[in-house]
Amino acid sequence: MATLQQKFDSQQFANGYALVNGVEMHRKNGDSFRIPPAVIRRNVNGGQLVELRIDSPRFSVHDDSLEKCACPSCEGEMTKPILRHENPESLVPLPEQNVPSRGWGEDFWVRVTEREGSHLKGIVDNSLVESRLHEVNRDDEIIFHEDHVLALHPTARPQLLLSMDADDLKELAEWLGTQRG
Repeated sequence: MATLQQKFDSQQFANGYALVNGVEMHRKNGDSFRIPPAVIRRNVNGGQLVELRIDSPRFSVHDDSLEKCACPSCEGEMTKPILRHENPESLVPLPEQNVPSRGWGEDFWVRVTEREGSHLKGIVDNSLVESRLHEVNRDDEIIFHEDHVLALHPTARPQLLLSMDADDLKELAEWLGTQRG
């Protein structure tokens, strides 16, 4: 049976889409692109909801305005919009949306079902607007690395904290101490 890493390595999305590495985005954009600290990403486990992003370099700006727009996550300038789902559909049911595909990136929620080392498997928990282009749909299984995690849904935080050992809690407390401005 294939490992999650092997499944991840063979996973492909249509039209050049790929999962966005949050760690790389944070490194490039600093505090304007915030992600959970490594200690949180390392402790994500089954049943928890995490936010991922899928995007493709094949598509650039939106047709409505060729100028830069503001990122919904960090409000910084970007050359193309990112669609965002505020909550998983299993928590906040939404009416069906009939929006034309434009090749934008998209943030979405995944319910984690399995973890092997730094790779995770989960079920997509949003009806994605750009599905016609990247072919990722609600209830699809998706494999990802903990570095792809952009956020942890607030409902997952208590379970995550209770699962941490003393060293992880100390690391989290130290990280929180650095966040005071």
